[in-house]
Amino acid sequence: MEPEPHGRVAVAMQNALHPSQAAPARHVGLPIAIESPATVSEPDAVTIAADLLRLHAGELYADAHHRMLYSTDASLYQVQPLGVVMPKDTAAVETIVDYCARRHIAILPRGGGTSLAGQCTNRALVVDMTPHFRRIMSVDVAGRTCLVEPGIGIDELNQQLEARRTGLFFAPDPATLAQASVGGCIGNNAAGARSIRYGRTSENLEGLEVILSARGRIWLKAGAGAASAMAADLSRRVARVVRDHARDIRQRYPKLIRRNAGYALDSILAQLDACVPDDQLNLAGLICGSEGTLAMITAARLKLCPVPVARGLAVAAFADVEAAIAAVESILDTHPNAVELLDDAVILAAAGNTTCKPYLDRLPLAGKGMPHAVLYVEYEAIETASELDRRFKELTGLLGAAGVKTYTGAREMADAWALRRSSEALLHGLPGNRKPVTFVEDNSVPVGRLGEFVREFKNIVTRHGTQAAFYAHASVGVLHIRPMLDLHSDRDREKMRAIAIEAAALAKNCGGVMSGEHGDGRARGPLLETFYGPELIRAFKQIKEIFDPAGIFNPGMIVDTLPLEGMTSHLRVDAQPGMDNLAKIPTFYRYPGEHGFAQAVELCNGAGFCRRRSGGTMCPSYRATLDERHSTRGRANAIRMAVAGNDTPGRHPNWHDLPTLATLDLCLGCKACRTECPSSVDIAQLKAEYLAQHYRGGDPSAEALLLANYRLFARMGAALPTVVNRLSATAPVRRFLTRRGGMAPQRTLPRFSRSLFQLANRQRRRFSDQSPADERRIVFFGDCFTAYHDSGLGLAAIRVIEKLGYRLHLANAGCCGRVLISNGLLEQAVATIGPTLSFLAAMAADSRVEAILVSEPSCFSAMVDDWRKLRHIGPPGTLDAVLEKLMCVEDFVQRNWNRHPRPPALRGRGAPALFHGHCHQKALWGIGETVELLTRVCGDGLVTLPTGCCGMAGAFGYRQEHYDVSMNIFAQCEFDPIRQAGPQTLLLASGISCRDQIRHATGRQAIHPIQLLDQMLTDNMPAS
Repeated sequence: MEPEPHGRVAVAMQNALHPSQAAPARHVGLPIAIESPATVSEPDAVTIAADLLRLHAGELYADAHHRMLYSTDASLYQVQPLGVVMPKDTAAVETIVDYCARRHIAILPRGGGTSLAGQCTNRALVVDMTPHFRRIMSVDVAGRTCLVEPGIGIDELNQQLEARRTGLFFAPDPATLAQASVGGCIGNNAAGARSIRYGRTSENLEGLEVILSARGRIWLKAGAGAASAMAADLSRRVARVVRDHARDIRQRYPKLIRRNAGYALDSILAQLDACVPDDQLNLAGLICGSEGTLAMITAARLKLCPVPVARGLAVAAFADVEAAIAAVESILDTHPNAVELLDDAVILAAAGNTTCKPYLDRLPLAGKGMPHAVLYVEYEAIETASELDRRFKELTGLLGAAGVKTYTGAREMADAWALRRSSEALLHGLPGNRKPVTFVEDNSVPVGRLGEFVREFKNIVTRHGTQAAFYAHASVGVLHIRPMLDLHSDRDREKMRAIAIEAAALAKNCGGVMSGEHGDGRARGPLLETFYGPELIRAFKQIKEIFDPAGIFNPGMIVDTLPLEGMTSHLRVDAQPGMDNLAKIPTFYRYPGEHGFAQAVELCNGAGFCRRRSGGTMCPSYRATLDERHSTRGRANAIRMAVAGNDTPGRHPNWHDLPTLATLDLCLGCKACRTECPSSVDIAQLKAEYLAQHYRGGDPSAEALLLANYRLFARMGAALPTVVNRLSATAPVRRFLTRRGGMAPQRTLPRFSRSLFQLANRQRRRFSDQSPADERRIVFFGDCFTAYHDSGLGLAAIRVIEKLGYRLHLANAGCCGRVLISNGLLEQAVATIGPTLSFLAAMAADSRVEAILVSEPSCFSAMVDDWRKLRHIGPPGTLDAVLEKLMCVEDFVQRNWNRHPRPPALRGRGAPALFHGHCHQKALWGIGETVELLTRVCGDGLVTLPTGCCGMAGAFGYRQEHYDVSMNIFAQCEFDPIRQAGPQTLLLASGISCRDQIRHATGRQAIHPIQLLDQMLTDNMPAS
C-alpha cells in the first residue's frame, strides 16, 4: 500500500485566499484548437493553484518554499517555478494540460530531477509524476514488454520484475538508475554503461501514451495512425517536416550510437527510408530526448530483455587516461557489453568519502600505487557462466594480467559499479571554490577518435588556466569531462562559455556531438544552432509547433533557447547573494572536511541519490512520504536558500524561516546521508546547526528545556521506576501526555528501570590506586538510556567484561549530549559535554585502561562524530586521548577475541536470530564486527537484516505528528522478517530506539547483542 503523504495540504489556499480573488474555474474540454504558438503567460501562482485545486488536479503547492525546493536539478541552474502539482491519475494530468493550454501557462514535466543540463529548471508549473504514477500496469512475459507509469524508477521496476520471476529486465542503466524515473529517462533518452549492447531508452521503447497541448490523450507507437485519425495526422505532419529537411539531417546528424542533441529527426528519417507509410510512423522515439518540450507522458510500454545467465566484471589499471583510452578499441574486439572509464580525480575523491573509500579495494594497483585511470570492462554470459572465463582470458591476454582484477560475485561487482555511479556526485564533493563543473560533460565522438579528443580537450582547459576530471562511457565514445571552475567568479564564467564553444567545435571536428546522453537544456541549448545550422533549427521549431501548438511544454529548451550568454544566467550561485556572510557566522560546529560552513551548505549537487527507494538507509522520511521536501536534497536546498539565498545582498541568514523549520522537522538524524550521499551532505549536522542558530538568543520551548535536562529527568524516573511506570500507564497521565506533551496516543512511554549505578554496586567497581601495575582495566560508560531505561543491558555488558577477566569501572561520567545534539540544543550540549569529556579524559590517562566502552550506538556516534566537530568542548588533545580508547562494547569483544585476559568460552550455539543494526552504526563505523561476534554465537542461524532506519529515532517516533511517518518508515524498510519470525527466533537490535520500535510495531521484545553474548558466555571467573 502506498504511504499516506505527510503534511501535504493545499498550500495555495493558505492565508485565507478569498474565492473572489482567484480566477474562476472554467469548463474543461478536450481537444481545443490553437492555431499558432502562444506567448507563455505568468499569472499569480496562488491563482493557478486555487483554480487547479477546484478542478481536483492533485496536490498543489504555490508557497515560495515548495517552489524553491523544485527550483534546482542536478545542474548548475536555479529557476523558481510557478508552482508544483502532483497529479494522482491521468484525468488530473489532462485537466492540468487543458487548463494551462487555455491560459498559456508553461508546464514543466518532472521525474526524479536528476538532469545535468538544467532542463528541469524553468519558470513553469512543475508537474511531478513521481509520487503517484509508479505502477506496473501489466507485464507481457511472452512478448517481452511491460506497461508502466512514468514515475516509477528503473531500479524499482527491475526489482519488481525480478520479484515476479519474469526473467526479464529493462536494460538502460544510467548512473542515476536508483532515483531517476522512467519518464525522466524517456525525456532525456537515458542510456548508461551497457548501451553498446542494449542501446538507449529509445531502442527499448515500444510506445507511449502522452497528452498534447491541443489534441488531448494519444498513443504513439508503430502503426498508431492505422487506428487513430489523430495519430495519422500527427504522423503525416512530422513526415513532411523530415522529408523537407532530409538532406540536412543526413549531412549534419552524427553517425553515432549515442547522440542526444536536438530532436531525433534521424530516427524518423530512418523509418521513412525503410518505407514506413507517412501516416503510420512510430513517433514515440521523437519524444525520447525531447526534454519535456513536446508532451506529457502518462504511460509507457517498454521493451524488456532476458536477464543474462551471468555477468562478470574486469577492472583494468592504467598509468593515465590516454593509456586507458588507447586500449578501448582493442577491448571492444573482445565483445564486452560495457567499457567505462574513471580518472584519478574520481579515485582521489572516493578516497575521502566514507562510503566510497572501501570500493577502491576493487581496483587493481598500477605498479605499487593506486592507478591514475581505470577501465571497467563488463561481459555477459548468454548460455553458460563459463563463457566469462574465456572473455577474461582474452582481456588479460590483451592487457596483461598484472593490472587487471576480475569479479563474478554480485556483491563485488555491485561495489565496483557503485564507485563508477557515484563519480559525478563525488567530484562535486571536492573541497574549495573551484569545482568540477557540469557543462561539457557529455561529448560523444567516434571511439577511434577518443584519444585525439582527450588530447585536444586537455589543451583547451590548459589554455584557460584550469584542468578537468574525466570519466566516460568509453565503449560508445561518450566522455564526461568536468573542467574545474569557480562560478562565483565572473572571469571563470567567461572561461566556461569559451570552453563550451571550443569543446563543441572540437566534438564536431572529431565527427561527434556535444551531447551523447544528458541533453541540451540550459547548458548546451545555446549551441544547437551553431552545430545543426539554421535550417534544422527551423525544423525543430516546426516539430515543436506540431506537438505543442500552445507552446507550453518546458519553453526555452531545444527551441527558442537563450543566446550564448544565457549559458551562465540563472546559475544556482546567483540565487545565493548571502553566501559571503556565512564565513562570518560563529557556528557551533567546525566544518573542516567541507572547508567551512559556506561550502557545507553548497555541497548538495542535486543528483538525488537520497530519492532511491531501496538499498541503504538514506532517506527514510522520503521513502515514507515520497515528498521532495523530505528528501536529503529537499532539506539541503531549504537550508541553503534560508541561510544564503536571500534576495538582498548583505542581508543576514534567516535562521527563523518557518517553512525551513517544518522541512527539517521530519529529518530523523539517521546520519545515512553523511556516508551514503556521494557528496557527503550531512543533513543531521546542518539541521542541528540551523536549529542551534534559531535558538541562539531566544528562549527554547518547554519541550526543548525538557530535553536539555533529559539525564536529570531520567535519573528521577529511575529512582522510583515501578511507581513512575505505573503512573505513566494510567489514563489521566496518558491523556495529559497526549494533549499537552504531544505524545502519540498509540505509544507508551519508555519504561524506566532501577538505576544501573545502584544495581551494579559502585563501590565494587571502582579502580583502586593500589591495584597491580599489570591489571587490565575497562571503563564502561553509563549512558542515559542504558543507565536509567535498560539497566539490564548495562548489567549484561558488565558481566561480559568481567567474565573476560578485566577490572571494570562503571563511569557515571555524565551525558554525551546525544539528545541535545539531535534537537539542535548545541549551546547546552557543549556545556554538558565538557565535564563528561574531562571525566573520561582522566580515565583515558591511566595507561592500564585498555578501552572506554559504550553500549548505546547513538551515544557512541555523538562521541566519535559530533564531539570531533563541536567547538569549545575541551582543551586540544583531550578529545583525541578519549577517542583513541573509545569503542562499542560488542566491537571491543570481537576485535580482541583472542587477546582477552580470560579466553572466552561459549556454551554452544545460540537460537536462530535476526539482527537489525542501528542506523548510526551502519553509517559511521559499520556493523561488521557486531555481525562477526553474533556469527560466533549463532553460526548459520544468524540473519543480518538489510533494514534501514527503524523510524523511531529517539523522541521522533513518540511525537503525535510523526507517528504515521515513523510507522511507515518501519513498514517500508524490510522489517517483514521480524513480523513473521516465530517465538523461537531471537530478535537483536543495538539501539534502544530500535528495540522500542520493534516492541511497538510487533509486540516482540528485542535484546542487545551483548545480552545474547552474556547468556552464551560461560562464567569462568572465580567466585567473589
